[in-house]
This record gives sequence, C-alpha cells and structure tokens, in this order.
Amino acid sequence: MALRPWSPIPIVDNGEPLLPLPPDLLRLEPHPYVAVGAPYGEAASPFQLRQGVIERLLAAQAQLQRRHPQWRLAVFDAWRPLAVQEHMVRHAIRCECARRGIDPAQSGTAIDAVVAEVGRFWAPPSADPLTPPPHSTGAAVDLTLADADGQTLGMGSEIDAIGAVSEPDFFAGRAAALPPGPDRDQALRWAGHRDALRQAMEAVGFAQHPNEWWHFSHGDQLWAWRLGHPSAHYGRWGTA
Repeated sequence: MALRPWSPIPIVDNGEPLLPLPPDLLRLEPHPYVAVGAPYGEAASPFQLRQGVIERLLAAQAQLQRRHPQWRLAVFDAWRPLAVQEHMVRHAIRCECARRGIDPAQSGTAIDAVVAEVGRFWAPPSADPLTPPPHSTGAAVDLTLADADGQTLGMGSEIDAIGAVSEPDFFAGRAAALPPGPDRDQALRWAGHRDALRQAMEAVGFAQHPNEWWHFSHGDQLWAWRLGHPSAHYGRWGTA
C-alpha cells in the first residue's frame, strides 16, 4: 500500500489527551473489530478520541439536530492502535479475496489488485511517527446516522465496504443517471442521508475522507491536506 498524499504534511502535536466518548454520543456495539479478534488489549477502547475532536463531534450533533431533531450521530469506530490497524488490513484483504474467489496465499496481478483496492480504504499500518494511520492519532472517526431509538439510517452501503459504492457522492451520481421511479427515490434517500452527515461534520471543521462516506477527521494529516493547513495538530497517540 502506497503512502497517502497527506503523508508529507508535518505534525506538531498539541498534546491534547485521548478521552472516552461521552454518553451523549451513541456507540455502535458490540464493536465489530473486537468480534473478529482485533488486538486492542485489556486497557484499550476503540471509543476514544482527542479532547478537541470530541468537542467538535458534540457540536456536529447539535448542527445535525437543528435540521433533523430526531437524528443523532452513531460512532462505529474511533481510536485504533497500530496492532488493530495491521490486523484489520489483513482481515480486509482476506475478505476481499474471498469475495472475488481468490486464494490469498497466491501472488500475482489478482492479489495486487485486491491489495490496491483495499488500500483505497485502509491506511497502511505505518509505525513511522511521521506517517501515522489517521485512526491511530485519535483524530479520525467512523460514524453514521441513527434515529431517536438508536436504529441506524440507510446509507446505501455498510461502513468499510470496499468499492465505489462507499464514495461519498456515489448515490447522488446514480440518482442523476436513473429515470424517475423507486430506484431513483431510494438512491436519493441514501444520498440525502450521506449529505446530511457530511454537512453536519463539515460545519464544525471536520474533513471527509475522499473514498469513505463514514470517515471524518479533525487535526490529523488528512484533515490538513483536505483543508489546506500547513501542519497537523495530532500525531500517533502513545506507542500503540
């Protein structure tokens, strides 16, 4: 997996602590990466973020509820240790190989294509402090929308789905290409949900991953790259 376009951006960590998400932010549990054996360790929780990121998440939820009072943010994943990143990259490659009917033990162009496609969505588990995976910094969060009962809204694809369907504007483009009818109406609903999430997050300073409707960050290298800032505020948290 190649380095990202944001990798050269310098990091000047501001030292903010990594804190648990407050009760006002819905957590989607049981956590899916724990279920597939991701090695968090006894003291680690995925539902942690830097202090300033949590404050902005609460502000984003307030923004969302000004237009949609019955909706709330639902956090799928937040802080991710390097060991978890490495585990989940391998897991994603195995799953994509299985979906394509490819033996993951082989080599060649088929495996290279899987690794390249997975690499559009999963950052390399780099141990270099100059190129931390976004989630290892405590600045990135994967999330969706839920209703007042905590039921998630339809977004057209699952979080972590590999492929073009996960790109933020996928269903807006599909709706524009479809004739009037139920399929177009469904595409418009999913596009509307994705846009509502993006609008709430961007209104308070988050940047969206270009390939993932669910991934937003504030203060990491991806954020700096997308918004034109000269440096990032958050590097990898601790030695995890």
